[in-house]
Amino acid sequence: MSKFTVINGSNSFEDNRFKTISEFQWCVNNGGEVEFEWKGNLYAIVHPNDRILIGIGYYERNGKYYNLNTDKEHTEEDELWGDTADDILEFDVGGDKLRDVITQVKVQWRSI
Repeated sequence: MSKFTVINGSNSFEDNRFKTISEFQWCVNNGGEVEFEWKGNLYAIVHPNDRILIGIGYYERNGKYYNLNTDKEHTEEDELWGDTADDILEFDVGGDKLRDVITQVKVQWRSI
C-alpha cells in the first residue's frame, strides 16, 4: 500500500486545499507537486534536479519564456529554488509570502 494519496481532478478545491502549513510542508518535502492560484495568478511547485522550484506559470514562444500572468519575458524574480518546503514558503506570491497564505490559496491540482 502506498503512503501517498493522489489528489486528482475529481476533488473539489476545498478537498485540494492545504488545511495547515504542516500539511503543505509534508507534501512538498515528500516530492509533491502543486499548481495553485492566488490573486488571479497561477503558480507551480515542481522538483527538477532533486531540488524544489516554485514559479509563476510561464509559456514558451519563439524560444523565449514569458510570464503567463503578465505576458512579459520570464525573469529570475518569477521563480525561487529551494531545498525544503520552508525555503519555498518564503516566495512572494502577489505581494504576500506564501507562508502567510498557503492555507488560503486555490489549489488547482496536487500530486499528494
